[in-house]
Amino acid sequence: MKDFFYGIETLFVDYFFAPFDALRAIEMDSWWISNVMSWLFFALGLVAFFYWMRKLAEVNTRGEEDRSSTSHSFLG
Repeated sequence: MKDFFYGIETLFVDYFFAPFDALRAIEMDSWWISNVMSWLFFALGLVAFFYWMRKLAEVNTRGEEDRSSTSHSFLG
């Protein structure tokens, strides 16, 4: 059973996190290159945000949303 967990450790440390270790190793050489993953996640989040806002605007324009407040009397 112990070998199973060591296998999981090897899989993650040696293979899945190796690119992150490489980015950490070049941190002192180039700030831009070492933060490339942060910039990619930021760009992905920005694209997803604008996509979601566009979809919400489409639903709002079509008037498909039920805007009646029926959950609490003090909301209406």
